[in-house]
Amino acid sequence: MYRDTLSLLGPVLPVLSFLGRLPTAMCQLGSLLLVAETSGSLTTAGLAGGALAAGQTVAGPVIGRLADRRGQRGVVLAASLANAVAVAALVLAALAHMATGWLVVLGVLAGATVPQVGPLARTRSVALARRSGADDRLVGTVLSFEGTLDEVSFVLGPALVGLAAALAHPAAALLTAAALLAICGTAFALHPSAAVAEGGEGDATTRTGAAERGRLPGSAYALRVAMVLQGAMFGASQAGITALTEKLGAPAQAGLVYAAMGVMSAAVGLSMAAVPARIGLPTRWRAATAALVVLSVPLLFVDSLVGLYAVVTVLGAAYAPHLITVFGLTERTVPASRLAESMAFLTSGIVGGQALALALSGRLADTHGAPAAFAVAVVAAALCALLSFWVRTHDPRPLRGALQHRQAQRSE
Repeated sequence: MYRDTLSLLGPVLPVLSFLGRLPTAMCQLGSLLLVAETSGSLTTAGLAGGALAAGQTVAGPVIGRLADRRGQRGVVLAASLANAVAVAALVLAALAHMATGWLVVLGVLAGATVPQVGPLARTRSVALARRSGADDRLVGTVLSFEGTLDEVSFVLGPALVGLAAALAHPAAALLTAAALLAICGTAFALHPSAAVAEGGEGDATTRTGAAERGRLPGSAYALRVAMVLQGAMFGASQAGITALTEKLGAPAQAGLVYAAMGVMSAAVGLSMAAVPARIGLPTRWRAATAALVVLSVPLLFVDSLVGLYAVVTVLGAAYAPHLITVFGLTERTVPASRLAESMAFLTSGIVGGQALALALSGRLADTHGAPAAFAVAVVAAALCALLSFWVRTHDPRPLRGALQHRQAQRSE
């Protein structure tokens, strides 16, 4: 199935989309390390990093909505160049030891101009698949492939930042991210596949009219909440891992533990294409959330570095199935004319949930230890499970298929 996916997308688009989304994974940690080193204040660094996350959380869906309405090419091009300038300005401001207020403002701008390459790449890939007449199984494989690219970028991005900080300076990592944004973001914007996701307002085969374009089913909002909770699991896990490795006298292991989780998640994400088509997306969602609960509970009892590696790595096996399934359900649920916006909402939900949970669980870890932070992750997993069993997802595709059939009969 992945051979069909690569044949569908071509050799260039996946490379551009991966390199275009890599800066997003680099900037969060990179801004924290840079401001911490130049200001000497973790509080200032946290404010700058939080501002970046807040900007991305709020503006991400707006960029997705603009891409739905006006096409991806111009929106991504403008956002990529603006983001490159904003990130470079944040670096220069930090190196110049500017006041905290300016760093926060530039952090907001750097977050608000993130070009949302990941969500928009998903939208393009799905559009290419649907246009080629692909069945839902191939669409699911495409989403698994895109999810794996995200996972790899989230692992590789922080690793590159850490390497640059060790060999040179955190500024080098952020300037590299700015260059990638300017070059690869521009190339992604101008790639011919952008046209596939642009025209759709008048495409009757994938839309049921103006009323559908303006309306989302309640399940779409529930899926967004699920992604916020998934982000909360990421943030709480990160805080708990950091607290426990510090307690065990091995703080340098925190990044490696988190990377191990990401590698496992990416590997399982690739294997999702092998899940039989008869197992529907709602069933997969419930199974994934149940796995999140079962596999997160051992976090509360881990007390050694070896145990931490084992528990966190195994937990990573549940992350990708949940992420990929929620993206798949969203693709099946929302009107095609609001797909980019909805994908951006999901990604922004992860960022926002992670930032909020990191702030909360970080305080809990400081006062009550790592188990308190991990408890936040377990609660988020339980809420995800409750949501998956309570919500009934709505798939308008049979209706679209019926409309397409009727239109074909009329044309004959």
